[in-house]
Amino acid sequence: MAHPLESLIQKYNPQTLHDFENALKEVIQEMTLAGLARANFFNKAAFYGGTALRIFYGLPRFSEDLDFTLLQGQPDFSLKNYFSSVESILQSFGVAAIIDEVKKSKDKKIESAFLKANTKIHLLKIGMPLASKVQSNKVMHIKFEVDIVPPLGFETEVKTLFPPITAAIKVLKPSSLFAGKMHAVLFRAWEQRIKGRDFYDLLWFMGQNIPLKLGYLEQKMKDTKSLEANEKLQPKEVIQLLEKKIKTIDWESARQDVIHFLKDPQEGTPWTKDFFIHAIDALKFEP
Repeated sequence: MAHPLESLIQKYNPQTLHDFENALKEVIQEMTLAGLARANFFNKAAFYGGTALRIFYGLPRFSEDLDFTLLQGQPDFSLKNYFSSVESILQSFGVAAIIDEVKKSKDKKIESAFLKANTKIHLLKIGMPLASKVQSNKVMHIKFEVDIVPPLGFETEVKTLFPPITAAIKVLKPSSLFAGKMHAVLFRAWEQRIKGRDFYDLLWFMGQNIPLKLGYLEQKMKDTKSLEANEKLQPKEVIQLLEKKIKTIDWESARQDVIHFLKDPQEGTPWTKDFFIHAIDALKFEP
């Protein structure tokens, strides 16, 4: 008898070991979303970020984390209340995983947890031929974070996960997602290397003719002290900030970051400063 994971993973038509690992991760992400939904998490929160774009809006790259924002600030919010529901649905599909809450400092505005599952064990369960090449101690990490004192001004809609993983998920609308992505592009603090996937997503939003929700970007900038409380953000300021950022990027490093998340690594080939400067002519805004 086929393992319950097998048919879920096959819908991605994986060909390589890397494809199988990405597909396994996304299937577990969807199960996590369904587990949260069954515990009424989305009465209080909404889903956003690269994985939301991938699952519900067709972004053609894989994404690692699950990002959420509360609909209203709640400094004492705890993800731990939802772990049992997530664990229950994972177990029903034969997924063995551990969820660990990340202890936050007193001032933190984010509640975090990590879901961990052994990659090799789960690839063996579905009879993946190349699973023997995976290290036995290789662990898949899925981080999920909740903004518990978030800037507001975003808009949401409800999207559906279809059977066999069924759930209604509250998600930020595309224009609000674009504003969040633009904030990451402009102000994310790079650590070891630049996140080229942010710039890939930027191109995707513009290619889909999705406008950027200016009011939400303004609130996010004020929240991070990137804009004074009494200032009004204008489209020309966003463009100026973006052009300035583009001129500082090591585009080869950015390309190397994103190719691991793409089916076709050649998609990052034309990335240069001039390429992105010209591309932002397609940027559109809504209030």
